[in-house]
Amino acid sequence: MRTGEQRFPGIVGFDSTVLPHLERALLAGHDVVLLGERGQGKTRLIRTVVGLLDEWSPVIEGCPINDHPYAPVCARCRRLAAEAGPDLPVAWRHRDERYGEKLATPDTSVGDLIGDVDPVRLAEGRSLGDPETVHYGLVPRANRGVFCLNELPDLAARIQVALLNVLEERDVQIRGYALRLPLDVLLVASANPEDYTNRGRIITPLKDRFGAEIRTHYPLELDAEIALIAQEARLDGGPAVPRYLVEVVARFTRLVRASSSVDDRSGVSARFALAAIETAAASAARRAALVAEERPVARVCDLAPIVETLRGKVEFEVGEEGREVEILGHLLRRATAETFRHTLGGVDLGPLIDRFAEGATVESGELVSGADLLRRVGPVPGLAELVARVAPEDDDPGETAGYAASALEFALEGLYLNRRLSKDTVDDRTVYRT
Repeated sequence: MRTGEQRFPGIVGFDSTVLPHLERALLAGHDVVLLGERGQGKTRLIRTVVGLLDEWSPVIEGCPINDHPYAPVCARCRRLAAEAGPDLPVAWRHRDERYGEKLATPDTSVGDLIGDVDPVRLAEGRSLGDPETVHYGLVPRANRGVFCLNELPDLAARIQVALLNVLEERDVQIRGYALRLPLDVLLVASANPEDYTNRGRIITPLKDRFGAEIRTHYPLELDAEIALIAQEARLDGGPAVPRYLVEVVARFTRLVRASSSVDDRSGVSARFALAAIETAAASAARRAALVAEERPVARVCDLAPIVETLRGKVEFEVGEEGREVEILGHLLRRATAETFRHTLGGVDLGPLIDRFAEGATVESGELVSGADLLRRVGPVPGLAELVARVAPEDDDPGETAGYAASALEFALEGLYLNRRLSKDTVDDRTVYRT
């Protein structure tokens, strides 16, 4: 923190809300439960905590719970340390190996998390009271590291009880063994708010043992939403996606979250936005394959398919059954209109409108190449300014035509949404006219 280094890389939109609470919890040595709707980056945030550990740490070689050579706690390592003395074999673990994670499913057992008797070792002739017959579970194996338990309320209540000693006394109890293992582990759990009352709940004694409960949230600002999509979407090596399309998807996602037709208890995951922009890029790639476009650039027409594709990712209110596509289509048009005003506001589109006043029509659509669209519109004064608004500063000259077509179609759609043009859509063809 003193050096100003980035402490939680890849986490967007939490700088002044979630991260200060998490830093205080870590400095206090508290176990943490992150509470928030789906797709808010809870697991991603937990995984970044590992980066705060030393890059390499010494362990006794072969120890199942990663004992420190100077302070072994398991029976095996104490015996080895007494026998070997300064010749105790030591290995080095990278911090990435000091992270454990488990999705809490109803079939998770105490043996999975804490441990159980190993029948193979009993068959080898060891006595039942020998502590070395214990097979340690995931939590003890995360000793001297970080353990993440995702969807904690889905864990059966009787299994949650097994974590009480781990969180408070920092030891484990396995069947009839009187084990006292002073574990050094940071336990971080994640949960959705509705899980407290619907699918399951965190039992009260367990909640009491977590030192901090931190609420997460979706990006509060549009810029954070755009940055998150740009960071996480898998677009490398595919069609170029202009920034205005990312902004449309970001605005669309925020409108869906705020819609009264959508169940706000379930949330609208960030994965909704990522799937939307990746689907738009895939639509451009499909067009490039079908109409032999060399360097495809995504356009407004590539956003239309996302409504049908993504409606299953949103939970609607009961009264909206059957209107899902209509609602999402309306919100997508609103997002496009808002982005048009933000991106192309102030640009003189008079010459383009004049072309339609003379009776011209322009046909576009998912299977119309960028070159064909430019040819159908013809020379338009001021097109260079449109391209400058949507193309990146380091634009490849070979992609200029694609960005020009994308900018032109964006302008046409914006004029239609602002009632300056009309639009007829049949199958995958769209015709703009006066």
